[in-house]
Formats: sequence, C-alpha cells, structure tokens
Amino acid sequence: MEIIKTYKAPAAIGPYVQAVKTGNLLFCSGQIPLEADGTLVAGDVKDQAKQVMENLKEVLVAAGTSFEKAVKCTIYLVDINDFASVNEVYGGYFTGEHKPARATVGVAALPKGAKVEIDCVAEV
Repeated sequence: MEIIKTYKAPAAIGPYVQAVKTGNLLFCSGQIPLEADGTLVAGDVKDQAKQVMENLKEVLVAAGTSFEKAVKCTIYLVDINDFASVNEVYGGYFTGEHKPARATVGVAALPKGAKVEIDCVAEV
C-alpha cells in the first residue's frame, strides 16, 4: 500500500489521506472545492465542481494515472437540483469513449459548506 500526496491539491482536513494506491488501483478520497491552500472556492456549483475535478486530476497525476483510467466515481450534492450543472462540468473531464461507472447522491451537508464532493477509483 502506498499513500499518495500532492501539494497541488488541498491537504486532507481530517484523519485521512488524499489517496491510497494498492495493487493496480488508486482510491482517491472525496475532494471538495478547496484551492490547494485550503480556501473554499466562491461561486456557483459549476465553479465548485470545476475545482473539485481539478483537485482530483492533480491527485491522479501524482499517482501516475489520469481520468482516462478512472473506473468509478461518486458525486455528492447538497442540492440534487444541481445535478445537470455538475454533470456538465464533470462530463468535460471524460472525453472520448471512456466513461467510468458513477453514482450521484444527495446529502444534507458537506464539509466547509461545499456544494459538491467527488471521489474516484482509478487504475494505475
């Protein structure tokens, strides 16, 4: 097992790590829309979703993989009515034929007042 850490994405805000690599799989912790310095991104859910995806991208790169090797993602939304907006941003990171399996879940709240959180499992 290998712990993955990058300074290009926000540090964990609790007792967990950005990602864990085991065998040929990478398990990325959920990312919320924090900049690398820990500041919550202001703006609408699209702005927040973009930051979340950029954070995930940096964690994937640090592990030597990419969205093209993603096998499963989960999206957590405070407002399920934001589904279409987040889907639009999310879809821009999965171009071509490859798309991972995915679930979207409505939640009561997310850390730091975030509107969206996304986690990812990818091959390495």
